[in-house]
Amino acid sequence: MSPPQGFGMQRIYTADKELDETYLVENNDTVVIPRGYHPVVAAPGYSLYYLWVLAGKRRKMVSHDDPQHSWVWCQACLT
Repeated sequence: MSPPQGFGMQRIYTADKELDETYLVENNDTVVIPRGYHPVVAAPGYSLYYLWVLAGKRRKMVSHDDPQHSWVWCQACLT
């Protein structure tokens, strides 16, 4: 976190909302993500560095965007 007194938010949720948790993250915090979508944001004026670590028997990096937020990647929507 830069500067170190900053903060961010981490949300972890599944499409069916069986899992739906939001965490306040501060400098040097760790959040365990068991499954689901996991967006992270920094408060205005701060930068946040995050590092992903894969654990378990099947360590496979598979990316899936939440369809409800697919407009973020839509170039036509940005103009």
